[in-house]
Amino acid sequence: MKAAKKIDYYSFLEKITPLIAVIFALLVGAIVIVIIGEDPIYVYKILFSNAISNRDGWGNVLFRATPLIFTGLAVAFAFRCGLFNIGGEGQVYIGAFLSTWVGFTFTSLPAFILIPLCILAAAAGGALWAAVPGILKAKKGVHEVIVTIMMNWIAASLTFFLVLKYKAPETETMIAAGVKQMIPHTKEIAQAARLPRLYDLFKSINIDFPSYNQVNVSFFIAIGVAILAYYILWKTNLGYEIRAVGYNPLAAEYGGISVAKNIVLAMVISGAFAGLVGTNEVMGFKYRWRQELFTGLGFNGIAVALLGKNHPLGVVLAAILFGILNYGGAIVNIFTEGRIPRELIMVLQAVIVIFVVISDEIVKRLIVKRRKLT
Repeated sequence: MKAAKKIDYYSFLEKITPLIAVIFALLVGAIVIVIIGEDPIYVYKILFSNAISNRDGWGNVLFRATPLIFTGLAVAFAFRCGLFNIGGEGQVYIGAFLSTWVGFTFTSLPAFILIPLCILAAAAGGALWAAVPGILKAKKGVHEVIVTIMMNWIAASLTFFLVLKYKAPETETMIAAGVKQMIPHTKEIAQAARLPRLYDLFKSINIDFPSYNQVNVSFFIAIGVAILAYYILWKTNLGYEIRAVGYNPLAAEYGGISVAKNIVLAMVISGAFAGLVGTNEVMGFKYRWRQELFTGLGFNGIAVALLGKNHPLGVVLAAILFGILNYGGAIVNIFTEGRIPRELIMVLQAVIVIFVVISDEIVKRLIVKRRKLT
């Protein structure tokens, strides 16, 4: 009985490793801040108070967290099947561009048709792009890491070509005027394809909310997708098969589960989640496709999934934490007049991930050692 209690203790410790990682990362950040010559308590007070003490702060945090929820869920879902999907970047590009194309092409459709159509287009684009490495992995055994990396480059180049093909009318004027730092972008999507912002929703029920805040309905879509991911993985036969393949593909196949089928399905669903980033960045924010909107979102999703322990709830919480750090870091940079660089937040995020990996490995070894002793 004592041994069982100790194993349970270590299992509990394994579950809270993300919290331990965050605490240690903040301590490391405090050391860096002291080296810079600033007061870490003052800096962290500015960071967290401005991010979570008012509606505007929360709006900015949730806006930044929304795309990370999608890409974090994409990584986590694939990982449950034993797959390392680092192609979220490419799946985001394709899904968002396809959603944009639908939005500015079918302009005559009413909102109740066009909005769902754009959302489905975003999911379909990401799913199709993820299907390629999934099929190659399932049928030919080609490692998904290599294929997804290559697909990222193809997606970036393909969408760059397409954005020039479907460029906005004012682009020609900018080129003629000799503007050298022009960011390629498409024409705007139709008004009927745009997701309402929280400001519009709160205004309709007489709740005060900053009109300039960018958080929109895509956040609720992201929460719905997280619930869907949980339901699929833990409440359906498909989820059971996906997790079984992730735990042990040979045992799963021996038990009558098609490993190839579940690999493809897991990658397709994962890609669909990543493609839905377009609902936030295109349908709820810029209303057009811009080349710089999505840089890094796919790779940041890996960090979010690791911190969230590849669980939908953990992914949501990790994305919100990263949103707090991202927005709070920008505020700190302003309040300290640039003495605390925004890059410090990147350092914190990287250190958090490092400590998660380290603490996970330490706890796993302690559990294995304890079980051997018993």
